[in-house]
Amino acid sequence: MKPGLRRVPPPDLDAIGSDTTLVAKIRDEIATTGPITFARFMELALYDPDGGYYRAEAARPGRGGDFLTAPEAHPIFGRAIARHVADVWRLLGSPAPFSIREFGAGGGALAAALLDGLAREVPDIEAVVRYRPVEVEGRRLDELRMRLAAAGSPVADVPVEPDPGEPIVGIAFANEVLDALPTHRLVARGGLLHEVFVGWGTDGAGEGFVDVEAEPSSPALAQRLRAEGVRLAEGQAAEVCLAVDGWVASAAAGLERGELLLIDYGHAADALYDAVRRPRGTVLAYLRHVAHDAIYRAVGRQDLTAHVDVTAVERAAAQAGLAHLATVDQGPFLAALGAGELLVELQSDGASGAGGGTGAGDNAGAGAADLKAYLEARAALVRMIDPAAMGAFRVMAFGRGLPPGALPRGLDVRGGLPGDLTEPHQTPPN
Repeated sequence: MKPGLRRVPPPDLDAIGSDTTLVAKIRDEIATTGPITFARFMELALYDPDGGYYRAEAARPGRGGDFLTAPEAHPIFGRAIARHVADVWRLLGSPAPFSIREFGAGGGALAAALLDGLAREVPDIEAVVRYRPVEVEGRRLDELRMRLAAAGSPVADVPVEPDPGEPIVGIAFANEVLDALPTHRLVARGGLLHEVFVGWGTDGAGEGFVDVEAEPSSPALAQRLRAEGVRLAEGQAAEVCLAVDGWVASAAAGLERGELLLIDYGHAADALYDAVRRPRGTVLAYLRHVAHDAIYRAVGRQDLTAHVDVTAVERAAAQAGLAHLATVDQGPFLAALGAGELLVELQSDGASGAGGGTGAGDNAGAGAADLKAYLEARAALVRMIDPAAMGAFRVMAFGRGLPPGALPRGLDVRGGLPGDLTEPHQTPPN
C-alpha cells in the first residue's frame, strides 16, 4: 500500500546510499547526451538489469520491504478477486483452457491466494486454468513457482506457463503496476509548459542529480494535457506518463477474449491535475514503508512512483479496441465481491479448527492463534476497503468478447460498503 503513507522525513539515506555503479551509468549518459527526462531516469533507477530497484536479488514489496500491496497484506484480497475471475470465465462460456496473465506477478502472493480462491469457485481448476506470470526479474518467477508448489493441491497442480505474449482467452490483471511506469515531470512557468529534466550538478548536499528545466522533450506532453482539458496553474508541477499508451495497447493486443483488469492508485484527469490538492505533483519515493520527496537519493534502492491518470488509461483502452466495463473504487469492489463474507468464513474455519487439540490447553492455544489470525485478516481487509487507504484505489475493467451489458461480480457496486468494516480516518489519500 503506497498512497496512504504521508510525506515524512526519509530514513537515513546517507547510510543506505545509492547503487554506485548505477549512479555512474546514469551520470555518464547525462555527460554524453545532456540532461535526461525523468522518465528515462526512472526507467534506469527501477529497471536497469544490473542495478535497478526491481531487478534486485531480494523482492522489495512486503512487510519487511519498502511498501505493502494488498496481495501481500493478506490472502483475502486474492480470494475475493477469484470470485471476479470465476465470473469472467463463466461469461466467456467456461472455456478450457482459461488463461490468467498477471503483470508484475512478483513472488506469487496474489497467484497463490487467487488460485486457492478459484479452486473453491471452479471445480477441477487444474484442468481449466493456465497461469501466465509476467515479471521483469526472472528470479521472482522461480519464487512464484516454489510458492505454488508449497501450497499443495489443487493450487500446485495449476500449470504455470512461460508467457510468450500471444493473445489469450481469459483475464489479464495488473495490481499496482501502472504507477511504476516511467513518467515525465512538468511545471508551468510564465504561462509556458516546461519539462523537468535530470542533470548532474551541485546542490545543498554536494554533487548529485539535480532538476533542470527546459522545453518539453515531446509535443505529446502538451497534447495529452490539452486532450484532457488540463491547464496547469503558474508554478504547478505535474506528471504525464506517455508510456501508459503503449503499455495498455500491448496488454490489449494480448487479449483475444476476456478482460483487462487494472488496479492502482490514481484519479481522473480533472482531479489528478487539481492545482489546489496537488500543486507539487505526485512523484514520490518509497523506502522502508516511508514516502518521501528525496527522489534522487538511494538510487536503485528505493521505489519511485506517480499517481495514475485514469482518464489516459481509459482513452488508451478505447483506442486499443477494448470496451470500458467500469471504473470503481477498490473498497466497494471488494465489498461487492463478498470480502466480508470471506472474513466470516475465515472466522468460522478458525472456530471449527480450534477443537482439534488433545486437551483443554491445546484448544485454548489454538483458539488464541485463530483469534489472532482473524484479527489480522480483519485489520488487513479494513485497510483494503477504507477510502482513506487502499479503498480509494481505482479498479479499471475493460473487456473484449464478453456478452453485451454483462458485468462480472464486483463491478456493480451500488450496494456500497459494509458499515461494520469501515473505520474513520482524518486525511484522505493524495
